[in-house]
Amino acid sequence: MSGSKSAEERHFYLSLCVKEHYSKRELERQMDSAYYERSMLSSKKLPPQSVPQSIRSSILDTYILEFLDLPEDFSENNLRKAITHNLKQVILEFGKDFTFIGEEYRVQVGGQDFYIDLLFYNRALSCLVPIELKIGKFKPEHIGQINFYLEALDRTVKKPNENPSVGVVLCASKDDAVVEYALSRSMSPTLVSDYKLCLPDKEALQAKLREVTDIALEQADK
Repeated sequence: MSGSKSAEERHFYLSLCVKEHYSKRELERQMDSAYYERSMLSSKKLPPQSVPQSIRSSILDTYILEFLDLPEDFSENNLRKAITHNLKQVILEFGKDFTFIGEEYRVQVGGQDFYIDLLFYNRALSCLVPIELKIGKFKPEHIGQINFYLEALDRTVKKPNENPSVGVVLCASKDDAVVEYALSRSMSPTLVSDYKLCLPDKEALQAKLREVTDIALEQADK
């Protein structure tokens, strides 16, 4: 814990260790990947009106997938296969409340078959979580695709005691303004996250977190 910059950061990691039952190696990895800074930045973003804060706190805005060891040029199929082959590390990054159900999960609508890239179940949220993978930048039309999967899952797969499914578009990059516009009229609990294939610059994230915090404090004083 000596690497923590503040009492708040130390408390965050201590609480996370209790919740997730981390080993020493797992804790070191989370600290190296700036999990605290990423979690705080995610929590400070206002989610769409259709997404409760409890969901926002369970799904990060940015995921670090440096362990996938993908080639320089890779396809969505390569990305999906790398994730399923590294599930132990993926679950560590996503959170241990996530349970993997399957890849290219088939749902049938109107006699046609459709395939969800990855399907998880989140124990804390008590819901299915379909994840649609994109190797490029987020596009507004991705929302229509994930919302279609949410409807199919809720009608044909979700159990009566479970909450409505939560969708995640996981893309290589995104423009926050485009994401906000794309989600502003959506009634489905959908979030857009991006992924990085290398460990982040912790100092840059810490500076960004300070900036966001200062802006929030200034707005609160007005």
